[in-house]
Amino acid sequence: MTASRLQQQLRFILEIDRLKGVLRQTTLADGSRRENSAEHSWHITLMAFLLTEHAVSEELSVQRVMEMLLVHDLVEIDAGDTFCYDREAHRDKEEREQRAADRLFGLLPADQGERFRALWDEFEAGETLEARYAAALDRLQPVLLNLHSEGSSWRRHGIRRHQVWERNRPIGDGAPEIWSYIEEQLDLAVEAGRLKA
Repeated sequence: MTASRLQQQLRFILEIDRLKGVLRQTTLADGSRRENSAEHSWHITLMAFLLTEHAVSEELSVQRVMEMLLVHDLVEIDAGDTFCYDREAHRDKEEREQRAADRLFGLLPADQGERFRALWDEFEAGETLEARYAAALDRLQPVLLNLHSEGSSWRRHGIRRHQVWERNRPIGDGAPEIWSYIEEQLDLAVEAGRLKA
């Protein structure tokens, strides 16, 4: 028997609950523990609404940005979280995430699966105003957590300022004012010994 639309939706809802178990390298701002990917997604989605005035354009659709941010990390259920500074893990990241997107979004009724996949693809392509703003927030959040947890994951992995700068400069494409602030904070983090020069 074919699953009903509701059954497909509920199965997907239960499947995405697994995102709560995907641990990221970044710790919470208080340094008490590593955050999970579901917490990260919630956090940046709220940031999208809160920080809209700092986006590169006020013409973007905040709702679309929020939808993208809620969907973009779901692939980590299958693909795992890839630490942004791990070059080796990035070699097959795209392939792992494409397979995960096919499986996960394929659980939904076709119309919803196509919509979620389109949001995910838009985020990955990074070409629209909404995708650039979403990507800026996705990169901003771990930087903020590191700045306020004594550079916990930066210190743990021996990350240097130039690596953080290079990884996060796309923040400027989506939120230039925020990127200027972050650049200043990176200099202060180096001075405080939270980030290697």
